[in-house]
Amino acid sequence: MKHTLSVLVEDESGALSRISGLFARRGFNIESLAVGPAELKGQSRLTMVVKGNDLTLEQMTKQLDKLLNVLQVSDLTMKPAVERELMLLKVSAPPQQRSAILELVQVFRSKVVDFADEALTLEVVGDPGKLVALENLLKPYGILEIVRTGKVALERASGINTEMLKSSTNSGSFPA
Repeated sequence: MKHTLSVLVEDESGALSRISGLFARRGFNIESLAVGPAELKGQSRLTMVVKGNDLTLEQMTKQLDKLLNVLQVSDLTMKPAVERELMLLKVSAPPQQRSAILELVQVFRSKVVDFADEALTLEVVGDPGKLVALENLLKPYGILEIVRTGKVALERASGINTEMLKSSTNSGSFPA
């Protein structure tokens, strides 16, 4: 199972190295890692996506808590959270295919950030599933280059799990 961890750390030299080293020593691959300044000066927040069972991740969380410079570790996997990722995607777009690609851009609420004779560069922001869906739809046109930031996530202050609401709405439990 994939787990999303949010790790608050002090901005100190070597903090990221110690965290990634902890996972590497135990044979865990970090599938996604995004790091940036947190709400307080001198702190950063890491958002990591790692695979593992619940017991193993509980042990890793405890070990993370023991590291120098780690202030807080939260497993957001089962908590209501806002998750976003950024993808830049360069797709082959000869004139005869461009209108179909631009329709997909609109449907996915993406942006064209570069326009050339034979290619478009798109900016897509959303939950990871949205990015994968658009990437799959654009594959037949020819993806030339792609880069993704990795997931960033925060626990929802409202405590409302929108994923559960979506599935409940689809099953007919709630009026549309």
